[in-house]
Amino acid sequence: MIKIVLARVLQAILVMIAVTAVAFVMFRFVGDPVSMMVREGASQAEKDALRVALGLDKSLAVQFGEFVWRVLHGNLGTSLRYQQPVTELLLARLPATLELVIVATVLALALGIPLGIVSALKPNGILSRLIQSLTLIGVSMPTFVTGLLLILVFAVNLRWLPSSGRGDVVDLGFWQTGFLTSSGLKSMILPSITLALFQLTLIMRLVRSEMIDVLSSDYIRFAFARGLPRRHIYGRLALRNTLMPVITVTGLQIGQLIAFAIVTETVFQWPGMGLLFTNAVGFPDIPVLAAYLLFVGLMFVLINMIVDVLYTFVDPRLRTKQ
Repeated sequence: MIKIVLARVLQAILVMIAVTAVAFVMFRFVGDPVSMMVREGASQAEKDALRVALGLDKSLAVQFGEFVWRVLHGNLGTSLRYQQPVTELLLARLPATLELVIVATVLALALGIPLGIVSALKPNGILSRLIQSLTLIGVSMPTFVTGLLLILVFAVNLRWLPSSGRGDVVDLGFWQTGFLTSSGLKSMILPSITLALFQLTLIMRLVRSEMIDVLSSDYIRFAFARGLPRRHIYGRLALRNTLMPVITVTGLQIGQLIAFAIVTETVFQWPGMGLLFTNAVGFPDIPVLAAYLLFVGLMFVLINMIVDVLYTFVDPRLRTKQ
C-alpha cells in the first residue's frame, strides 16, 4: 500500500512540474509585462529599470527556478489589472466557486442515481426512453444556452429567481458563504442547475449501464431464485456494486466542474474564479491566467491521486496487481 501511495505522489509531482512549466511559459512569453505595467510615455530607462526589478533580465533557467520558488511559497505574482496579489484574489473567489461546485455535485448525484436506477429496471419502457431523451437533450445543449434559457424563464418571465450575482453572503472570517442567507440560496439555484446538467447526464447513463450489467449477473439471478425481496436485491446487492465506478467518475468530475465553471460563472456573473479568469483573458492579466492554470492543475492532480488511492482500498484486486 505504501508503494502505491508513493507512486501516486511521485506521479502527481511530475505532473505539477509540467503544469508549472506551462504556467511559466504563459507568464513569461504571453505578452510583455513591462509594456503592460509601465506608465504611458515612459522612457526606455524606466522600462529597463522595471525589467530588472521584475527579474526579466536573467536567464530562462534562473527565471524558472525563481518562479517555482515563488509558487512553492504561495507567491503567484501581482495582478496587472487589480494591482493586488494574485493569491489574495484567488482565495477571495474560491468560496464562491467551491460552493457552486458542491451544490452542482449534490444535485447531479441526488437526481442522476435514482434516474439511472429507474431507467435500468425497465430499459425498454416508456419512462426509461423518456429519461434518456431528456438527458440527451441536456447533454447536447451548450452550457451557455441552458443558462440563458433558465434566466429567460425563471428570472425574466416568472421573476422567481435572480439572474446574476451571488446574493447576500455571511463573512465567517476565513470563508464567505451564501448558504446562510435566503438571497444567497436563491442566487445559487440557477447556476448550480446549469453546472450540474452535464454531470447529471453522465452519472445517470453510467448508473443505468452498470445496473443493467449487474442485474444480468449470476449472483443476482441466484438472489431472485432464493426468493429474496426485490428491494433487498436492487437496493443492497445491485446498487452497491453499481456505485463503485460512479464514485470514481464523480471524484474526477469535481475537478472538471471547477475547471469548466467558467462559462456558468460568466453567464450568471457569479463572482468566482471562473469569472476572474474570463476577465483576465479580456485584459489580458497574465499572472491571473497562469495562477488559475496552476490551481486547476493542482485540483485535478489531487483529486486523481485521492481517487486512485481510495480505489485501492475499495477494490483489493488493484493491490495484488502492484
